[in-house]
Amino acid sequence: MFYHLLYPLHEYWSFFNLFRYITVRAALAYCISFGLVLFLGPRVIQYLKELGARQQIRKEGYEKLYQLQKGKQQTPTMGGVLVLFAVTVATLLCVDWTQHRVLWALVVMVGLGVIGFVDDYMKMTQKNAKGLPGTLKLLGQITLGIVLGIYLFTDLNFSATSEVPFLKNLTIQWGIWYIPFTALVITGSSNAVNLTDGLDGLAIGCLILVSVAFALMSYISGHFNFSAYLGVSYIRGGGELAIFCSALVGAGMGFLWFNTYPATIFMGDTGALGLGGAIGVVALMIKKELLLLLVGGVFVIEAVSVILQAGSYRLRGKRVFRMAPIHHHFQLEGWPEPQVIVRFWIIGSLLVLLCLATLKLR
Repeated sequence: MFYHLLYPLHEYWSFFNLFRYITVRAALAYCISFGLVLFLGPRVIQYLKELGARQQIRKEGYEKLYQLQKGKQQTPTMGGVLVLFAVTVATLLCVDWTQHRVLWALVVMVGLGVIGFVDDYMKMTQKNAKGLPGTLKLLGQITLGIVLGIYLFTDLNFSATSEVPFLKNLTIQWGIWYIPFTALVITGSSNAVNLTDGLDGLAIGCLILVSVAFALMSYISGHFNFSAYLGVSYIRGGGELAIFCSALVGAGMGFLWFNTYPATIFMGDTGALGLGGAIGVVALMIKKELLLLLVGGVFVIEAVSVILQAGSYRLRGKRVFRMAPIHHHFQLEGWPEPQVIVRFWIIGSLLVLLCLATLKLR
């Protein structure tokens, strides 16, 4: 909105020429989203407490973990509504609305957030706290992924390819298979973040790191000279996605203010599914889907630990970890919760640096 309303005024006052630049609007998006979350946070926390949106801690079969986590049962959840709201407002205020891919990123993020909201709400109102059936949740994620895949595949200015990390001139040509591949990326990224969201600040901290990396890569992909120099695909309008990522970083930092240990609010599935899908969308649109496995390595490790645990128990009747996702394994090994969180953040930051290094190693 600022781009369309304020930039035309540069003909009368050169100051408004600032709104032409993506870097300025990205910084503004960060400030707006951060400020919104910080301002609205206490009010949302109080409202969710009054609403009774409490964190549900399962006890049956999880006695040891329950003893570690039972103090969190009074902490309100569904805080992802606040994050998604701030990201949406900041993005709409700062991006060029003619770049439809940014708007599609918002649609997918909000759509997945709605699925998560329904799940959180059902957990809050049902006595058994099971929430939305897994098949319906998965169906919603896949549907959104397919719709996005059809849009991208039929976009004449977009090629259904993926860059291969570390290799400069190699790309994967998906053809019609790009549509189910898109669904896989969206579903995988949203669920991986959801599985990671089990300790105070763990998921949102890692999301901030991934969003910073994708903000830089989006800006490079959308800049003709930078993309040519680094040998990455030039994505027309890709720079606007840097603004979206910057809004994710700002909202994430604001939410971390309240979600850091000991947390006073949790994201719930509302935030985890929505934000996980958001980074998946950005990865698709700048052709860094495979790099998402590296930069989001913490999320990948968490998801793989669940798969290994379930597969091993089904096939051998034995568990690989004391508990999955793997952050709970380290808790049961005796690591204090803040120690698990910070160490995972350290791993995430190293993966981000390695990811950015791939741009020059190509």
